[in-house]
Amino acid sequence: MTERDHTDRTPENVPAPAGEVHQVGVRHGMFGTHGTGDTSGYGGLVQAIAFPGDAQRPYGGWYDEVADALESALVESRAGDAAVEIAVPRVVIHRGEITFHVRREDLVAVAQVLRDDERLRFEFCSGVSGVHYPEDTGRELHAVYHLLSMTHNRRIRLEVTAPDADPHIPSIVSVYPTNDWHERETFDMFGIVFDGHPALTRILMPDDWPGHPQRKDYPLGGIPVEYKGATVPPPDQRRSYN
Repeated sequence: MTERDHTDRTPENVPAPAGEVHQVGVRHGMFGTHGTGDTSGYGGLVQAIAFPGDAQRPYGGWYDEVADALESALVESRAGDAAVEIAVPRVVIHRGEITFHVRREDLVAVAQVLRDDERLRFEFCSGVSGVHYPEDTGRELHAVYHLLSMTHNRRIRLEVTAPDADPHIPSIVSVYPTNDWHERETFDMFGIVFDGHPALTRILMPDDWPGHPQRKDYPLGGIPVEYKGATVPPPDQRRSYN
């Protein structure tokens, strides 16, 4: 890398330029919780909740190669280009990373193509992360998959959404067995039901635990924790900074 290349490179933590994001809501406080005391000291913080906008062709570099190969492979397995547009309705490039937004009913088929096609070969899925956006009406629950191609040394993401009222997403354990425990954790923490998972049970919380602790609507109240004789009260009983 030349000195010019190094100085022209944009750091990953630089905010996106105006016009590249769209706002879906506003978050109050550090965590966006409601109905309980804010113990973070940031109760008065107000932040916009913004998502990156859709990318337009050409994406640049190997992103177009991956997108072309994925579209071609899906066309070969389906009837016409329209099926591809429905399966992968959006592509987002943000902070130098590419994310393919996939319809939940097409997730398994897309994952299979990404793993098996010679032009793609994303052999490894490092896990799935759950996210809860209460303001994203009809798409409140997001599941984000991180894929690595060891053959081509490339990384991409898949993102799938589901509404609170129907929190079902197909399991991809049949394609990526390493996702077994990750899907269980996402179910445990966010309540996303991965249909077809071989044993979808809680992995961190007790089986009879009420609710899903990493959702934004989960109350901060809890139980006291003891550390060698010292007791830390639950969050809703600590000092309020509001």
